[in-house]
Amino acid sequence: MLGMEILIIIGLILLLLVLWIISVQRKFAVMDGNIQNAMNQIGVQISSRFDALFAVLDLMKGYAADDIQPLMERAAARRSVITARSAPEEVSEQEQVIEETVKSIRLAAERNPLLCADKNYTKCMDAVECYGRMVYTSRLIYNDSVTKLNSALGMFPTNVIAGVLGFHKREYLSQKGD
Repeated sequence: MLGMEILIIIGLILLLLVLWIISVQRKFAVMDGNIQNAMNQIGVQISSRFDALFAVLDLMKGYAADDIQPLMERAAARRSVITARSAPEEVSEQEQVIEETVKSIRLAAERNPLLCADKNYTKCMDAVECYGRMVYTSRLIYNDSVTKLNSALGMFPTNVIAGVLGFHKREYLSQKGD
């Protein structure tokens, strides 16, 4: 009779252990999913920012075609898609391409007062800046999600289970000026 009670207690302990492991796995899966969603959102915003940039460049063809074509080709060649599985370095590279292109656009626009006076130019550049702010906000959300995951991964005993299940610490996105 005592042996049966011990087996039941061991069985209940094992059941509780399995349920705990499942809950830990789900917790980390949700955190990992939040990071992937945040990175995906960054990709959407960067893509939209590139689209707005190319709209500006198309508009500028009528004002400074010689300056713009090489700029368009260079930006198009360096543009890549940011997905949920992209690394933070890829985001930084794409933002660098955008910043270089914006700088070149502004320099070309300064040499052409008619372009600066064009309302469509102003609208497109406003869209580029708006999407830039959205990227910044998405970066904050991404970094917050990474902080939550990395903090949870640093706590014993869940870090042991997380390691076994293949969860690992993630890198942060550096903010502009970092």
